[in-house]
Amino acid sequence: MNLRDLEYLLAVHELQHFTKAAEKCFVSQPTLSGQIRKMEDELGIEMIERSTRNVIFTTQGEQIVEQALKVLQEVKTLKAIAKEATDAFSGEFHVGLIPTVGPYLLPHIVPAIGSEFPNLELFLYELKTQDLLLKLDNGKLDCGILARLDGMQQYDSIHLYDEPMLLAAPLGHVLAVSDPAAQSCLEGQTVLMLEDGHCLRDQALGYCFAAGANEDQHFRATSLNTLEHMVAQGSGITVLPKLAKSASGNALIVYRPFEDPEPTREIVLLRRSSSTREKLTDAVADLVAKTTVPLL
Repeated sequence: MNLRDLEYLLAVHELQHFTKAAEKCFVSQPTLSGQIRKMEDELGIEMIERSTRNVIFTTQGEQIVEQALKVLQEVKTLKAIAKEATDAFSGEFHVGLIPTVGPYLLPHIVPAIGSEFPNLELFLYELKTQDLLLKLDNGKLDCGILARLDGMQQYDSIHLYDEPMLLAAPLGHVLAVSDPAAQSCLEGQTVLMLEDGHCLRDQALGYCFAAGANEDQHFRATSLNTLEHMVAQGSGITVLPKLAKSASGNALIVYRPFEDPEPTREIVLLRRSSSTREKLTDAVADLVAKTTVPLL
């Protein structure tokens, strides 16, 4: 049994399909199946129930998968410790960003990171909050950039910036004026929102509901870009983070800051408390914070 065999096993568990797992691992399906069978023979247990339709892991198989994840994560940690000792700012660096941050932040920070850390191989993943945290827990990400929420105390957290929220209204709407918006102006209004799973949805809903606004029940957007298009064509109003407006600035939309106390969200960098890449994540966090100052 070797580390590659464990990777084969985890691929089958993730994809629930031998052929797809083999493709992911860049080996033939017979090779992958044969190595997993050898593992079962060596361990003296059956890890997978095989049928023409389904791949079902036995109870013992699930336990082996759980341990395999830990083994591979520890191996990754060993390599990271060695890399940190020789050059903390090189090698692979896997970063997850939530969809309401990534598209608007990346165009500014990727060039800066590339210039500051030329030997760093950057991998970027756009993930909703819960998926991001799961991959961070599993060691598939080195860090995540997302909005701070309750329940993140188990991670090391670095403050990046506070992002104000803006009211977005279509031209001709009663709220499409230039002065800052009072929270009370939302009373009785129907507001377009993101679909479930976006943390921004919950934050925006809380602010709008507190003002006496209602959510539009006929439409929920999958992205901020979709929300903006719906506002631009006159379907309603919404609340957007400031960087999203900076990226597009749709001429058919009036963007208004809110009066104090304005709604904001705190964007943070999260890493595992056991992370061995403190130097790099600290440096990246500092760079992101400095890069966003003129944007906000």
